[in-house]
Amino acid sequence: MDDDSTLPAATECGADWYRVLVEQIDDAVTVVDADGTITYVSPAVTRILGYDTEELVGREGYEFVHPEDRERNTDAMETVLSDPSTSETVELRFHHADGSWRWIEATMRNRLDDDIIDGILLSSRDITERKTYEAEAQKLAEEYEALLDNVEDAIFLITVEGDGSGIRFEFERLSPSYERQTGITTEEVQGQTPQDVFGEEQGAGLEANYHRCVNAGEPISYQEELQVDDGARFWQTKLAPVVAGDEIPRLVGITRNVTDRVERERQLQQQNERLDEFASVISHDLRNPLGVAQGRAAALAEEIEHEHLEPLLEALDRMEGIIADTLTLARQGDTISDTEPISLAALVGQCWSAVETEDAAIEIVDEMTFEGDPGRVRHVFENLLRNAIEHGGADVTVRVGSHEKNGLYVEDDGAGIPVGKREHVLEPGHSSARGGTGFGLTIVRRIVEAHGWELSITDGIDGGARFEIGMDDQDNLI
Repeated sequence: MDDDSTLPAATECGADWYRVLVEQIDDAVTVVDADGTITYVSPAVTRILGYDTEELVGREGYEFVHPEDRERNTDAMETVLSDPSTSETVELRFHHADGSWRWIEATMRNRLDDDIIDGILLSSRDITERKTYEAEAQKLAEEYEALLDNVEDAIFLITVEGDGSGIRFEFERLSPSYERQTGITTEEVQGQTPQDVFGEEQGAGLEANYHRCVNAGEPISYQEELQVDDGARFWQTKLAPVVAGDEIPRLVGITRNVTDRVERERQLQQQNERLDEFASVISHDLRNPLGVAQGRAAALAEEIEHEHLEPLLEALDRMEGIIADTLTLARQGDTISDTEPISLAALVGQCWSAVETEDAAIEIVDEMTFEGDPGRVRHVFENLLRNAIEHGGADVTVRVGSHEKNGLYVEDDGAGIPVGKREHVLEPGHSSARGGTGFGLTIVRRIVEAHGWELSITDGIDGGARFEIGMDDQDNLI
């Protein structure tokens, strides 16, 4: 060879042709002799590995190969040396000029009999990015498998295929948790449609939700009834599309068996309905004779004066209050339905006119609007205002406003509530006021908690009782 960085030439025309060809391609072209010594390397090696060609020619190629990959490289060399008709492709790490390791895919061919090449020809390309992606994909696959194997919720994969009649949904895979909870295995359902697995009626219901998810192109959540066995009937499901470009080739579903919860909710609903019915009957049956007693006692009081009449009338009025509060408690429940914006000033004005205020005064410190159930929130403020007057005195001053904890407060300038008694006053039947039913503050707490709010008792600025309603669900109090 005239130059150790150029191809050996049997004919000048052939050598020139080869040289021009290999110097124009992106792959690095390398020639090594039978002993592994580099006899030629194309200029592309500088871009791929950072070396000048002169740095590599004449050196052993093995010394640039990662120690863990040398055996694989040697095996490939021995194969092409023993059988010139074959080629071998290997992936190995090659030492970069900057000290890093780059993944190289090299294809080896025996060209020892070629007068121009006279060696083992290697065509190499940098696959570091691809190997990094594969490693990341492998890691994700392992994490995915670990998730499928260990998550308690049931996971299922649905293949989405389009055909001439529309979209076809087929089960692709079920998680171990899905198999445990349903008794259905991947092997049993793979490639089958929901109607194949669960029957026409139930399968059609499943496919309706799958269509809805595909059409929406985003995750959807729903509760579905799917009879698998006696202990698995109701499922809370979140379904998400896997988007690839403009297509959705797959759906991923995560579902949870909520049969016990649904049955408990139904039982609770039935109990509440029976309780409401019972409370209404009792209220009606008690109010009729109570009304008669109140009327007779009032008529008697107009005719005669007796020391027992006033306590009698007060006791009858208290009975009426207990009946009303008991009925309110029975009908409030633990949840609310429709909410709407509520003006604090308007609400307090309505409630103030509905209670006996005597010489008490009301101050609305802040005006604001919040979201709540108007009818039930009115019960809250009526009871809080009535409680302030009953315990603070006839001339008590009541203040209503907002506090820094994103909520509302009602406070008075009365005697207040000792710290040790604050929790007890919220219990049913507790009352320290003459003629009180003991249910007012219990009603307040039930309604506040039904909204997802929090009720607390502290001291007012003038030493009286202060009831704070924390409303963390309110994004903004206007």
